Amino acid sequence: MAPRFPTRIPHRRSIVAAIDQGTTSTRCMLFDDHGQAIASSHLEHRQIFPRPGWVEHDPMEIWANTRRVMADVLARAEVTGDDIAAVGITNQRETTVVWDKTTGQPVYNAIVWQDTRTSEICADLQAADFEHTGLPVSTYFSGPKIRWILDNVPGARERAETGELIFGTVESWLIWNLTRGEHVTDVTNASRTMLMDLSTGKWDHELAEKLQIPVKMLPKIVSNSQVIGKIKRVNGFNNVPIAGVLGDQQAAAFGQACLEPGEVKNTYGTGNFLLLNTGNEIKRSEHGLISTVAYKLGNEPTTYALEGSIAVTGSLVQWLRDNLGIISTAPDVEKLAESVPDNGGCYIVPAFSGLLAPYWREDARGVICGLTRFHTKAHFARAALEATAYQTREVVEAMNQDTGIPITALKADGGMVGNSLLMQFQADQLGVPVMVPKITETTALGAAYAAGLAVGVYKSMKDIRAMWREQRTYHPHPTEDALFDGWRKAVEKSFDS
Repeated sequence: MAPRFPTRIPHRRSIVAAIDQGTTSTRCMLFDDHGQAIASSHLEHRQIFPRPGWVEHDPMEIWANTRRVMADVLARAEVTGDDIAAVGITNQRETTVVWDKTTGQPVYNAIVWQDTRTSEICADLQAADFEHTGLPVSTYFSGPKIRWILDNVPGARERAETGELIFGTVESWLIWNLTRGEHVTDVTNASRTMLMDLSTGKWDHELAEKLQIPVKMLPKIVSNSQVIGKIKRVNGFNNVPIAGVLGDQQAAAFGQACLEPGEVKNTYGTGNFLLLNTGNEIKRSEHGLISTVAYKLGNEPTTYALEGSIAVTGSLVQWLRDNLGIISTAPDVEKLAESVPDNGGCYIVPAFSGLLAPYWREDARGVICGLTRFHTKAHFARAALEATAYQTREVVEAMNQDTGIPITALKADGGMVGNSLLMQFQADQLGVPVMVPKITETTALGAAYAAGLAVGVYKSMKDIRAMWREQRTYHPHPTEDALFDGWRKAVEKSFDS
């Protein structure tokens, strides 16, 4: 069902647009000066799997889809580009594009964050010290992906060293195209490359040398809320400032108003990503989490976060739909799962590209275990949803250990929060309330907030906090730990695959 939006169109130049370029689709949304959604348009793009463990996107397809949704959202709202005060951009993080700075042509497909082809590069880097990036050495991050392109695309390294080729994550690719040449990235995306010093917010030349990446390829790092350039004649948008840029999970935390230390959100999307605001302090994890930038507003001090990254949650439901044909549409999974009282002892560990937090095991592979003739596709559906909740519980327990302060409530957002069975099961597993906001597209909302702050549509962080509205809270019911114990045994089996 299409979302319902208010009929009130705000005054000219008080609308903020947000481009949300995600792993499976590109969305453009319009928000008014009260943070309410006015209109939305989105398009899916192809998922390209050249080999096992390889995941790619076509950057030109993403750029074409971005232009289309920008035009469509104006038509849906019956406004023009002159009504837009600013544009915010948020994006799938770590996904890597290298392109010719003269022609604008990518030299290779975008290598997606889920891709594991750089495992040998990462194995060679294990002895190097990347601690001040806040990141473990992993195929997840952008740096090794850049290195792979330079090593494997004929002529790429030579062209990069002469300054012909430039790199960017997806927000950088879009900004370069929208502005016709601004080569920038924001500090949240830069913090996911294994190339940025987390404490200074600057590129580290020694790390670039270790990764064999020419520094001249790298974009300028900017804050998350400032005017960085203007759109040049793109489908109704002309001279509209781009004023907010954040990686998608940081944008979701901002949209959820997680603005104080200790506040935490979890996004249920292609994967799950749980961020805990740690204030102006970099908190180092001892339990498999990432230290990262939460946001930086203009010249203000940087706010940091602890993050637990889970690779496969919503995409497991897509796998049931597209690969196994168990369901026709993703929402069908809830009704099918509800038709059985429990998982019947069946567990699915979706280690399609290894396991991220808290394990960081790239050698792990997906397993389905506990099967008997008793099991049906309904048990598979239930096991898939439960896998999301179990993985989130593992990350929450790691955060509790790192901070010593147990999480008392979880703000949830993303496409899967409409699944009541999952949300209730999540609350039961965590033993704390799970809160769902009225606007669940918090990724786009966070980008809009950042852009609106920069141009004065939104006046202060206090205003952003006041605009957060709860739609529903799921309160926990007592549950047996035996279910979670079964999950942990299943995870151990994924290491033996």
